[in-house]
Amino acid sequence: MLTEGTKAPAFSAQDQQGKKVSLADFKGKKLVVFFYPEDDTPTCTEQACNLRDNYALLKSNGFEVVGVSPDSVEKHAKYQAKYDLPFTLLADPKHSVIEKYGVWGEKNMYGRKYMGLLRTTFVIDEKGMIVKIFRKPKVRQHAEEIVKKYAETRR
Repeated sequence: MLTEGTKAPAFSAQDQQGKKVSLADFKGKKLVVFFYPEDDTPTCTEQACNLRDNYALLKSNGFEVVGVSPDSVEKHAKYQAKYDLPFTLLADPKHSVIEKYGVWGEKNMYGRKYMGLLRTTFVIDEKGMIVKIFRKPKVRQHAEEIVKKYAETRR
């Protein structure tokens, strides 16, 4: 498990247009990387739409936003178009980024245990350091939560 105050692991994956995106592309910028289980599911869509609806707030506070899930490039393209998402979605079907960030693990739903993506958000500063980790983000207030908690880390 990664912890706050450590260097963010380098990553590279294809976005919803098939373009390669890496952590290095955001050098010198604050970055929100949110890992979510699956496109077009209720909770994931609530989270993505909260970030979309508050994108201006995030941008005005200097944040870039990237979503990561195991879904394909094609599925991400449809999801982005359907909900008019203004940020990058990275396809990670082989779990290379997901595993580097330690967000693949055991889940429990209705008493059934299985392996899956653990909804987690990392806030990375301009120097590439993890400054905040949300292990159970409040999907309906996630953007506001990010801005508030980031500001608290800077006091």
